Amino acid sequence: MEALKETYFQFAGQTAFYRGKVRDVYTIEDNYLVMVVTDRISAFDIVMPRAIPYKGQVLNQIAVEFLDATKDIVKNWKIASPHPMVTIGHKCEPYPIEMIIRGYLTGSAWRAYKSGKRKISGVEIPDGMKEHQKFDKPIITPTTKAETGHDEEISREEIISQGIIPEDEYKLLEAYTYKLFERGTEIAAKHGLILVDTKYEFGKKDGEIYLIDEIHTPDSSRYFYKDSYEENFKKGLPQRQLSKEFLREWLMEKGFQGREGDVLPEFTDEMVENVSNRYIELYETVTGKNFNKISYENIENQIFDTIQKELKKL
Repeated sequence: MEALKETYFQFAGQTAFYRGKVRDVYTIEDNYLVMVVTDRISAFDIVMPRAIPYKGQVLNQIAVEFLDATKDIVKNWKIASPHPMVTIGHKCEPYPIEMIIRGYLTGSAWRAYKSGKRKISGVEIPDGMKEHQKFDKPIITPTTKAETGHDEEISREEIISQGIIPEDEYKLLEAYTYKLFERGTEIAAKHGLILVDTKYEFGKKDGEIYLIDEIHTPDSSRYFYKDSYEENFKKGLPQRQLSKEFLREWLMEKGFQGREGDVLPEFTDEMVENVSNRYIELYETVTGKNFNKISYENIENQIFDTIQKELKKL
């Protein structure tokens, strides 16, 4: 199955290159970023051995859709998306914190709660909650941004007291996080979904705060189907969800959680196709649009040429 796993471009004015878990990021003249969203997929902070066809396109196009739909709340880094797998935007100085916001007790938060933990990133979680239960009000549980390995929980108080982010700026990030989540929740509801939890990343450029990176994608967010949520919750049944959680659950069933000594299970053609189809399903559900698959023929040349043309406009 064709997919784009890595890129090796060299652009005029290129001053840096960074390969993340999923994205290949090219810095242009220390002022702009060219982000190629590849088909790599990660779980438990480990990049999986096989790339997933159309995953990069899905992630990029959902992020572009939501960046455009939230730019009235806070400025964002996007300037243009000249190819379905590419976004070009402003290079910002990122804050070293990810703003994770949770509307429901699920995923890693539930696993921690089930083990007896009652505090996440300094936020108290009341006793007696059930899996997938809605919080009275969404909670923000920030984490550090690790260059390698796992992100670590950090509290609001620690962020401010350690001088990681000034208090006035952190309060702004919190306000933006609540507003973005509210907008994402409203858009999801129109398409029969619940935005369960997500993460936002912010940066600064010329003294202004920008929303950076991806937003409301299946890699950074979790969605439940609205029509079956209440009944499944009352019966204690698993929720129908659109997110990368199904991949994590499959890996856990196979005994893999990214721990030392864990062995990655084989990614068969069938599994790769299944993951690809789940990503496409999420795109169509969350945007309400049909997914138009790109052609992988000469994909590197396609991407390089479209980026070159766009860079000449900057």
